[in-house]
Amino acid sequence: MSFQEQKIIDKVKDFAKKLPKFPDGRIDYTHSETSLVLTVFIKYKDKILLLKRSDKVGTYKGKWNTVTGYIDEPKPLIKKIIEEINEELGITKDNILSYSIGEPFEFEDPKVKKTWIVHPAKVELKNDPDIKLDWEHSEFKWIKPGEIKKFNIVPKLDLSLKRGLI
Repeated sequence: MSFQEQKIIDKVKDFAKKLPKFPDGRIDYTHSETSLVLTVFIKYKDKILLLKRSDKVGTYKGKWNTVTGYIDEPKPLIKKIIEEINEELGITKDNILSYSIGEPFEFEDPKVKKTWIVHPAKVELKNDPDIKLDWEHSEFKWIKPGEIKKFNIVPKLDLSLKRGLI
């Protein structure tokens, strides 16, 4: 495990001491002012996958995003990445060519009254995936990274992209 990943696990453990837990032991960020999140860009050849958030999610309904999830357990990020891409898209670890983790950043969004600590990551795929969206998303598009600002994206997704694709 890298030093960077160990720092993230340590941060998760600190949050776990302060916040309530779900019955399965995961951290419940529902009423927390700050949340640790993972933003995973899926890349195949020269394109990345954008996902439109459904009207069933808690925040940013109808905005374009990528695979995301709360970092709610102290475990290696690759395990969380695999879990999220499988849950949200039906992509399995067998299709992962490589992955990398970008530099995290923090920002406050007064509209949702939350400070997000974002951990961007990138997963490159071996093969063109058969995308199976779960309830969190209503549609998807493959785009070139430079086209991201043409979409109604969640706050700071372009910054996540810069940090995640390095």
